[in-house]
Amino acid sequence: MKKIYEGKTKDVYSLENGNVLLKFKDDCTGKDGVFDPGENTVGLTIEGIGRENLRTSVYYFDLLKKAGIKTHYVSADVAEATMEVLPATVFGHGLEVICRLVATGSFIRRYGEYIEDGTPLDGGYVECTFKNDAKGDPLVTGEGLAALGVMTPDLFESMKAQTLAITKIVADDLKTIGLDLWDIKFEFGYNNGQVILIDEIASGNMRVYKDSKIVEPVELTKLILNR
Repeated sequence: MKKIYEGKTKDVYSLENGNVLLKFKDDCTGKDGVFDPGENTVGLTIEGIGRENLRTSVYYFDLLKKAGIKTHYVSADVAEATMEVLPATVFGHGLEVICRLVATGSFIRRYGEYIEDGTPLDGGYVECTFKNDAKGDPLVTGEGLAALGVMTPDLFESMKAQTLAITKIVADDLKTIGLDLWDIKFEFGYNNGQVILIDEIASGNMRVYKDSKIVEPVELTKLILNR
């Protein structure tokens, strides 16, 4: 294997068969030791969370497959904390897509004069940011992505529609165990002419509440997997 990318929460390797291997780490995004999926730096390390994030991702990728939604997932080795995936070209230098069902976090830091923390965003609100730590992961619109030559309007609409559909599947699943999804972060790539979901769907990439209290990543993973 050849390492082709070292990320905050996982490393990426190329495989001889043309696919890619993701190696999950125990690092989480946050600040000053406090978990926050909206942060763009590693804020804490939780022993074993890499394998648990992998197990959670496999659970949701299987759920999406049953719903007819294509992703990059091929197979996983939980013991080794690795996942084999299809190759995909990222948009630009990397694009993150956030679906917000409730106003909170950085959304409130930006728009707090217009909306209160905890206000439902009917139907979900999709926004994109470039992956750029030095610039604080700047926001970019669909029109901006087209103007910059990163993504055509048709590809953006496909990505947005998939984001809303995937978010609903995850939110509905969490509802069955008494949990409320407030927001979730995805990554998409380009594979054989299609936009597909890549990376992971794990507790570290979502903000979930139970009885008006946020559920920490380790506890959230236990609730998802041990039902």
